[in-house]
Amino acid sequence: MLSNSCRYGIRAMVYIASQPPENGKTGIKQISADLNLPTPYLAKILQQLAKQKILSSAKGPHGGFSLLKDPKKISLLDIVISIDGDGIFTNCVMHNSSCTSSDKTKKPCPLHSDYENTRKDFIKLFTKKTINDLVIRAHNNEQVTI
Repeated sequence: MLSNSCRYGIRAMVYIASQPPENGKTGIKQISADLNLPTPYLAKILQQLAKQKILSSAKGPHGGFSLLKDPKKISLLDIVISIDGDGIFTNCVMHNSSCTSSDKTKKPCPLHSDYENTRKDFIKLFTKKTINDLVIRAHNNEQVTI
């Protein structure tokens, strides 16, 4: 359901949030190597998050990325909307239009009523879960990978 860009962005955010604060900024090469992600692609994703004021970005030999916000205040919803937009939370499962439209002249798709509660649960999960929650889970559970 999430794009590769969004999944990579979430993984990178958890990785950055996991770094000790005294290390300062984390370099893109280190992030991409440790997460086994393509550097140029990941750099574009992280720049999007920097433009949305979720990450701080600095160029140069001592540059890299760091969080601009407390990881407890960065929800998965923030990241998904910054990278993919809100379409995953509003678009129809079968069509390219909104399923939450109040337009009474349009008939909903055959999956609309079945997916409605799932959509609400999905929004609730992504609103509630923070980067900090994922960092804690990754550190406490050896079976979880970033």
